[in-house]
Amino acid sequence: MSIPVDVAELGDALARHGSGHLLTTALEGPGAGRVKAVTVDPVLADGVLRVTGPGRGTLANVGGNAAVTLLFPPLEQHGYALLVDGTGAVDGEDVVVTPTAAVLHRPRHHAEAAGHAPDAPHDGCGHDCAPVGG
Repeated sequence: MSIPVDVAELGDALARHGSGHLLTTALEGPGAGRVKAVTVDPVLADGVLRVTGPGRGTLANVGGNAAVTLLFPPLEQHGYALLVDGTGAVDGEDVVVTPTAAVLHRPRHHAEAAGHAPDAPHDGCGHDCAPVGG
């Protein structure tokens, strides 16, 4: 599901999470189809997220497949994870991600374990999710 991203609200969501993981995938070669995850601390500026020096493998993956995801795990047990889908571009030794969708996500049973009855699902996924900026 594509959810428009309100960059101002994405910044607020990022501020509530710690380090994240940049997920990329190679389309060709020996690692084709495998997800590569690296720990990152992206900086939001001018509507894009800059990931400084993620490494050669990540740069190669983004160069061949611009579809990326940033995953920020919850900071507390049964909290929300922040998922940001985007289009990545290599810029020197960095990756610049233009967000295309973002969601706060947690499984329904985590919401219930935390003592919250989730609202009706926003997207019909059956979990406790909320679009960022929506």
